Amino acid sequence: MTDKTEFLNGNTACAEGAIAAGCRFFAGYPITPSTEVAERMAARLPKVGGTFIQMEDELASMAAIIGGAWAGARTMTATSGPGFSLMMENIGYAAMTETPCVVVNVQRGGPSTGQPTMAAQGDMMQARFGSHGDYSIIALSPSSVQEMFDLTVKAFNLADRFRTPVFLMADETIGHMREKVVLRDNVEITPRRELTAGELPCHPDERGVPGFGTFGNGHGVHITGLTHDERGYPATDSADLHENLVRRQVGKIENFRNEIADVDIVNPDAEIVFVSYGAPTRAVQQLLADYPGMYGHLNLRIVWPFPDAKLAGFPNAKAFVVPEMNLGQIAREVRMHTNVPVVTAPKLGGALHTVDELRHAADVAATATKTFTEVVL
Repeated sequence: MTDKTEFLNGNTACAEGAIAAGCRFFAGYPITPSTEVAERMAARLPKVGGTFIQMEDELASMAAIIGGAWAGARTMTATSGPGFSLMMENIGYAAMTETPCVVVNVQRGGPSTGQPTMAAQGDMMQARFGSHGDYSIIALSPSSVQEMFDLTVKAFNLADRFRTPVFLMADETIGHMREKVVLRDNVEITPRRELTAGELPCHPDERGVPGFGTFGNGHGVHITGLTHDERGYPATDSADLHENLVRRQVGKIENFRNEIADVDIVNPDAEIVFVSYGAPTRAVQQLLADYPGMYGHLNLRIVWPFPDAKLAGFPNAKAFVVPEMNLGQIAREVRMHTNVPVVTAPKLGGALHTVDELRHAADVAATATKTFTEVVL
């Protein structure tokens, strides 16, 4: 087998990335604009010894991939906003049980059924805080068809390395656009660490991550969403145990946010710096090509945990501009980690920012004195 170059849409490239990463179980429910992920997986998985199941809804889909992960498979589901909302209870269960799996969300306009065929980025805060309780999460955001392939592979490796559900937060633009993509045959695989003989199933290593006790491998493992001790047994009446458990589960991700970070830093000496992720990155890249040397750019491929230290890569920044296909969700996160003005350039309705709109936002940023300013495009 050798690498192949094909002309695919982003959703299809995502499915191919999952296959290359060793995903052999997919459970999902069709929903615009992510359905092509399920369609491709339904066609491809049986040919590589995998299993595709169309579930009755998104609640069941999330439950199924959790079960598949504990049976030893790399597992994935795909959805969009309304389905993502329905998955949230089981996403919290996956976080508490430290179940590695991948959830693809090809975002569309909301709230509710909103704009099924139009792009948006309105689920970014839901990805971070959508389920109840305190937990941390890893979320990647591709801005090209190639990144739909590459970041899907990376999502599986991060899920297994940190024993956590990982989100691929795409959008309709990237999911449905077609570009040349290299389908790599030999991708890097980071396997989950199997539980060793005599090791307690919830006892962490030095990074805070326990070994994984796959069903059928001889381990006696109790799995529960209740607060549990290092044996995995419920222990809900101990305040100290609960705090230690939750702090460890959060810390295993947050303590390594700089290691997890995946960004591009362009023109670090710039005074006006754009911060983008997903489809708006393409508009910013066009702006930088049209006006070389005028602006800086921090492109985020991993949004959660937020790579706050990377903002310091622009020591001369006088303002950050954050174009988003929402009303400024990640701009609020940028604001938390800088003392310079943050200008948000929100856009709803499904259309990408234009270069002129970004130029206007940059002009506002050049004279911004408030900590947080919204540009009306």
